[in-house]
Amino acid sequence: MKTTWYCPLDLSTVSEEEEDGLIYTVVVKQQHGTPPGPMAPRSRSRCVKAGTEEKLVLHLLHAFCMGDSSFVSIFLSTYRSFTTTERVLAILADRLENPPGENKRTQTRQAFNKAVCTVFSMWLTEYPEDFRSLGEPSCLLRLAPLLPTDPAGVELKARVLRVAEELSERQLLSDPHRDRGLSVSSTGGDRTQFDAALILGFPASVIAEQLTKIETELFLQLVPYHCVGSLWSQRDKKGREGQCWSVRETVRQFNRLANAVSASCLWRTDLRSQQRARLVEKWICVAEACRARKNFSSLYAIVSALQSNPLHRLRRTWQETDREAVKRYEELSSIFSERDNYSQSRELLKEEGSSKFANLDSKSSAQGTVPYLGIFLTDLTMLDTAVKDKLENGYINFDKRRREFEVLAQIRLLQSSCKNCTFTSDEAFLLWYHGVPTLSEEESYRLSNQIEAPCEPSPARAYPTVIVTQCPNTNSALSNPFEPDGIFDFPSPVNQLLSKLARHMKSPSVSCLDVDSSPPVPADQNPSALTPSTPVKSHRRSVSCGNNPTSTSQGSGPDMRIIRIRMDLHDGNLYRSILVTNNDKTPSVIRSALEKHNQDTTEVSKYELIQLLPEGKELTIPATGNVFYAMTSSSVDFLLRRRKGSPPSGSPSISTETSATFPRAKTKARRLVRTLF
Repeated sequence: MKTTWYCPLDLSTVSEEEEDGLIYTVVVKQQHGTPPGPMAPRSRSRCVKAGTEEKLVLHLLHAFCMGDSSFVSIFLSTYRSFTTTERVLAILADRLENPPGENKRTQTRQAFNKAVCTVFSMWLTEYPEDFRSLGEPSCLLRLAPLLPTDPAGVELKARVLRVAEELSERQLLSDPHRDRGLSVSSTGGDRTQFDAALILGFPASVIAEQLTKIETELFLQLVPYHCVGSLWSQRDKKGREGQCWSVRETVRQFNRLANAVSASCLWRTDLRSQQRARLVEKWICVAEACRARKNFSSLYAIVSALQSNPLHRLRRTWQETDREAVKRYEELSSIFSERDNYSQSRELLKEEGSSKFANLDSKSSAQGTVPYLGIFLTDLTMLDTAVKDKLENGYINFDKRRREFEVLAQIRLLQSSCKNCTFTSDEAFLLWYHGVPTLSEEESYRLSNQIEAPCEPSPARAYPTVIVTQCPNTNSALSNPFEPDGIFDFPSPVNQLLSKLARHMKSPSVSCLDVDSSPPVPADQNPSALTPSTPVKSHRRSVSCGNNPTSTSQGSGPDMRIIRIRMDLHDGNLYRSILVTNNDKTPSVIRSALEKHNQDTTEVSKYELIQLLPEGKELTIPATGNVFYAMTSSSVDFLLRRRKGSPPSGSPSISTETSATFPRAKTKARRLVRTLF
């Protein structure tokens, strides 16, 4: 009897080489189809792993001839994380002043000129905003005469000079900071003219079509590199107010739609429960229509608003809401469950998210996919937290940029599916939509309490169950969020990294919490009276893994709780969510809160942590105590107050226009990362 053994062989060898300021990853593979052996023919490829700033820039002109064809695309997508456009142009201009080869006809010079034209043509075509955002045209005026003189170089020179001319005109107009991109007003309309009931007169398909039109235009305006974690996470710092403007516009639209849903349902406090239920049903139908159009951004905004406390607590309204509508609403809510790092949302993007899946609707117009951008922001922020920017020798870690590029490529792929979408405008709806007044969180709660007082008894009919995301157990493995199949057929390092990080986190979403803008419970009200018997999920601005931190059967579990901390400053109603475990002492919690509020973390000793209790009472947590065990279960609201005798610090730099509708990675994740990498 003959037995055949199948033995998997490692036919590749990976090593590193350092050469002239660059570190290369070298892969030697045995050529496919050749018999194994020491004399078997092998292929050798090199790609840049790390390098100095200057050498990485200059490698743009050598990458193609070295076979590292992806380097240029990755560099142009991510270089803003470690350098500036002006610096890149200066380094390239210095190189162009001393080109290789003795004369223009040598093969070396021709290959060099071809690389120069390819790089700048790709840069001008894919990232024109880099050049238009330059403060003045001197960089371009220096570059233009240095470009090659062949036909491709002449055309490139004309494009550069046109941009330089635009910059000069802008300087003459003295408007260097003109608004960029689409502008979505956030002030709301005339409150005296707003009629919430008009929304019932528009078919759900028309509303969804108009919302998809708005979202698609914003998504096509999105600059993918604005989502990179090192840029997005620093957007609120002083001097960076205009940074990531394209993401901010998407956030504003998300918040505007969520506000429209809330305002239309809460504005008329004199409506009967049956009438208000019709408004809720209308928005559920709109959410379904958005789902049919693969508009996940608007879908999530509507679901998020319906899950917010001011609407969720209206028991009589939900009692009158059609049971089938509530069931459909729960199914839509489950799409955005944070369980396993938004695994269901990711799966839908795999199935429907690329241009090859773009279908045709009944009017034969192309239909792309508009994703919930927060998922990608979370991934990029996790990557930025988990992977170091530089190696121990000071070289820039370009491998990190390759991993970020994998996520950015997914965004660009989704954008390509939306490029051929066509829409018609419905002026009547747009007039109503842009006329919706903006409600603050306090106003929403006040209107909600006027509709149904907090102490009203529960009706006989059960309140509808709203999906509350559950936190995976520590030992439960998180499935790979980007399996290498379908439309996201990318290399795996970034996927393995995200999975590894998320597997070691009790709640991937907890590390991404941001501003909790729900108002504190009034001192004269019982906190339990504000919530129904089932767990309440707040608006996505303050979404957490379960909103009942004191319960051991929901959310965080018995050894961790989510608390809300505000500072005793001018923005005293601005809460930040903090994860507290049974190992956290008071100084570490104060430090996390200071980081969340963009305050100086070296001043931990100058603050005291106070738990805000019902009836206006306060509980001061001991300076070295265990916060998890020292706090009471009656409240999750805390105050960070300066100790007497400590001078006040500067106000935090926080931008309220980009609220925490989208996730922001928590700096506490860094402590976890240090144990993993």
